[in-house]
Amino acid sequence: MESGQAVGIDRARNAARRLRFSIPVALFLLSPTGCGELFTGPGVDEITELPRALSAAEVTVINGSNRFAFHLLTQANRVGDNLFLSPLSASMALGMTMNGAAGETWNQMRDVLGFESLAEREINASYESLLELLVGLDPAVETAIGNSVWTRQGFPVHSDFLDTVRESFDAEVAELDFASPSASVRINEWVKAATNGRIEDIVPAGIPANVVMYLINAIYFKGSWTFRFDPSDTRSEAFHLDDGSTRTVPLMSIQTRLPYLETGQFQAVDLPYGGGAFSMTVLLPRQGVRVDGLAATVDAAEWDDIADSFHRTDLRLFLPRFQMSYERTLNDDLAALGMVDAFDHRADFTRLSPVGGLFVSEVKQKSWVGVNEEGTEAAAATIVTGPTSADPVVRADRPFLFFIRERLSGTILFAGKLASPMEG
Repeated sequence: MESGQAVGIDRARNAARRLRFSIPVALFLLSPTGCGELFTGPGVDEITELPRALSAAEVTVINGSNRFAFHLLTQANRVGDNLFLSPLSASMALGMTMNGAAGETWNQMRDVLGFESLAEREINASYESLLELLVGLDPAVETAIGNSVWTRQGFPVHSDFLDTVRESFDAEVAELDFASPSASVRINEWVKAATNGRIEDIVPAGIPANVVMYLINAIYFKGSWTFRFDPSDTRSEAFHLDDGSTRTVPLMSIQTRLPYLETGQFQAVDLPYGGGAFSMTVLLPRQGVRVDGLAATVDAAEWDDIADSFHRTDLRLFLPRFQMSYERTLNDDLAALGMVDAFDHRADFTRLSPVGGLFVSEVKQKSWVGVNEEGTEAAAATIVTGPTSADPVVRADRPFLFFIRERLSGTILFAGKLASPMEG
């Protein structure tokens, strides 16, 4: 799975530069094989707890990030459309950007990201430790998180800002001649390498003259399903869209023991990867419940209840094999959530540069996800510029929500909705 987040600021025609941040965020590549057997490859042990206790600030940042995830999901969701976002990518991109903001601009960004009354040093320290935790948590899962900041040659940037993004986000910082075609080539190659080739052309071949900065985050994840699907069990079946039409899709199946929950509104199943620290959670609406209605009502508090209520259950799971690409500019979504000043003349980015009049021109995310018998591969980039059984059956042959999360800390990395798969 790959995801990218970018924030952009450039300069207005009155000589105030708008600053464009570009941040590709995450790649997930999951490649299990087999047929419902527990994956027990070399070095794979069940992970049941974090290596250390989370600090109070870390808990606040994670909880805030998850609240932001559901707020963003609600804002971005469109009836009948697919959706795939990395809220963590957006949060990290904007988290880096916050370090250049001041006054009400900073306050609004902190509130939208859900960080309550935390001081900036606590937020930065929590991002730093969260990155370390996610990268090293499961030896059976490969995770890598990269950040970078690219500035226009000669554009003045406060050293304190650059020092902070280097130290807290481990960001690569480079000054480039944005007027040269080689600048966009270099930035796009960085993104392409960080997302295993799934996200390309995050910045245009000709960088606009008023763009002064790109901030980019990329996350890579590769693991295997803990319980394996058998490709010989996959069948072409009908997927029932909410408008009454159908698509023929490859429907994978597995019968095994998985964390499971059912309510009057949905069935939920949790599919672990590797040693079990990371998982994909599927929320399948009950017959008669629309997926868009479910997306509008599930919030962070209910999500916590869901995560705490799973019970291992023998079940039969049917899950489509699918791919989707997704791209969205998040400016209006973020403004609707309360981050308004950053996008116009009211913006205060005086802690980023001595140049006045800077504001965010675009926050854009590009993402890609593929789910098959061998696992899940996904990418996102955000730029700111069966048989009858008494066991439960979860048959995801109609629109559903899905989430990639780190189960022990509770961090949501990706949130998606499969509403209309391609026929296959």
